[in-house]
Amino acid sequence: MKVVPVGEDDIRPGEQPVQTTVVLDGDGAGIARARRLAADFLARVQDEHGLPVSRRTMEVTQLVVSELVTNAHKHAPGSALLGLRVTGDSVEVSVWDSDPVLPIARAADAGRVGQHGLEIVMALVQGFEARREPVGKRITARLALTDDTGGRPA
Repeated sequence: MKVVPVGEDDIRPGEQPVQTTVVLDGDGAGIARARRLAADFLARVQDEHGLPVSRRTMEVTQLVVSELVTNAHKHAPGSALLGLRVTGDSVEVSVWDSDPVLPIARAADAGRVGQHGLEIVMALVQGFEARREPVGKRITARLALTDDTGGRPA
């Protein structure tokens, strides 16, 4: 069976997308595990599939994973699901949790202590979506595999 990066409608019979989904326990150890899983996934994308992944993308993906998984553990009871998937020239990070309340990015406030994670994520990624699911919600962020310039396109 051939493994290929996928776009929205690019999967052909006999091919598997470059993706992984893991269950993360609802404890703090899941956050560090999620970062390691993201780094290992992107290293595999490079080594086994020959796709370029910039150092910046590797670092920012781990940061995004950390922030999204932290929020899931903080605001939702139980386990969370972490999904990583290559779509074309991007990596998608998705986190599902059991809380149906969608996150809201707060206005920037240099005097506020904490609660800047979502602001940071949205400033670093090329795409962001939060949607309710039949149970809970799914947050998805998209980053370019070879983005060394940072942030959303102008």
